[in-house]
Amino acid sequence: MEGDPPVRLRVFDLNCWAIRYLSKRRQERMRLIGDLLHREDFDLVLLQEVWSEQDYSDLKVKLGGCYPFSHYFRSGVIGSGLCVFSRFPILDTLLYQYSLNGYPYMLQHGDWFCGKSVGLVLAWESASLLTHSSQLHAEYCREKDAYLPHRLVQAWELAQFIRHTSKAADVVLLGGDLNMHPEDVGIRLLRGWTGLQDAFVEATHFEGCEDGCTLVPNNCFTDKSEMLPFPLGIRIDYILYKAMSSYTVKCEELKTTTGAAPGMAVPFSDHEAVMATLHIQREGQAAGTTFGTAELALADVVTEARTEVCVGLQVAQRQRYSSGRMAVLALLLLLLQAAATLGVLVGLDAGQPFPKLSFCLLAFLAIGILLLSTGLHLFHTMEVKMLRSTEEQMQMVLRALQERP
Repeated sequence: MEGDPPVRLRVFDLNCWAIRYLSKRRQERMRLIGDLLHREDFDLVLLQEVWSEQDYSDLKVKLGGCYPFSHYFRSGVIGSGLCVFSRFPILDTLLYQYSLNGYPYMLQHGDWFCGKSVGLVLAWESASLLTHSSQLHAEYCREKDAYLPHRLVQAWELAQFIRHTSKAADVVLLGGDLNMHPEDVGIRLLRGWTGLQDAFVEATHFEGCEDGCTLVPNNCFTDKSEMLPFPLGIRIDYILYKAMSSYTVKCEELKTTTGAAPGMAVPFSDHEAVMATLHIQREGQAAGTTFGTAELALADVVTEARTEVCVGLQVAQRQRYSSGRMAVLALLLLLLQAAATLGVLVGLDAGQPFPKLSFCLLAFLAIGILLLSTGLHLFHTMEVKMLRSTEEQMQMVLRALQERP
């Protein structure tokens, strides 16, 4: 009701970089993260890249007295890495796995095996707080970003997911490693289509790394060569929010960690944590929707994103054609070998027979190429379908925006 006392909500978000056997000093850092969360009085904790369920279980035991409610989201081959700890009762959860997430043959990157997703948690007793935690596909080369179309599809699906699941919520919150710079088309598309506000931009008080950067060169786990174009670092971890129904939300304070953990020589992760204090107040009348206040700018953003998706669609179509052609050539080679074998069996061979060892090796090679190229053809066929579907959705939205009076 009108006049209800305001609520201060403290939110903690961190990409933990906790990959078993691969992440440096993982167990020590997870212990430090647990100590920090135990000391502080956060209301919501959103963690990404907690790939080991044992790490989650250890945190759950350690933080059980402070955060009695928690949930771990499972997806992909090695898991989504997403988990949530909450002081408020968790009423419901939902996981949506993105339709595109890189390439299975890019083993050195590994995003495809993670099953990148968005996890939804419905919590809070006095009002419905819809919390989303997500991680999008990483950007490995900014100058030639082969994964940009996939990341844009993920940003679009994330925006659609938030819009369609938040209609009955009072407050909507998104935290995570979005792997996009603040000015990138993906983050502008996400914010423009959902109406989410950036806590860093809206914060009354800020304390932490310059420009709110969360991936900084002076972190001992960061590849310094990759950060040369960004001497101050980059901001790719976000806390975004908006009020629905009759509530208003303001960001009172935003902080980031700044390097090593207190009294230690090691930081919590290769990313800096983001901590926001939100002021939530119930008003006497329903708040107006933010969608439609800048439709012309949103139309430009959707057009830009659709163009990038179309570029990715053309690349995927070429890759599908190349892999299909390779599969056909391998199949023809096998048919020729089968015909030669049949000729030998019926006594039609003449002269020196083909060496059996070389014949068998060539057959195994052709079978391997056939299986590999067929698998790639099927994968790129699905990629083409997902990119085309997203492009068509963007086209419909763009048409609707342009036709509005």
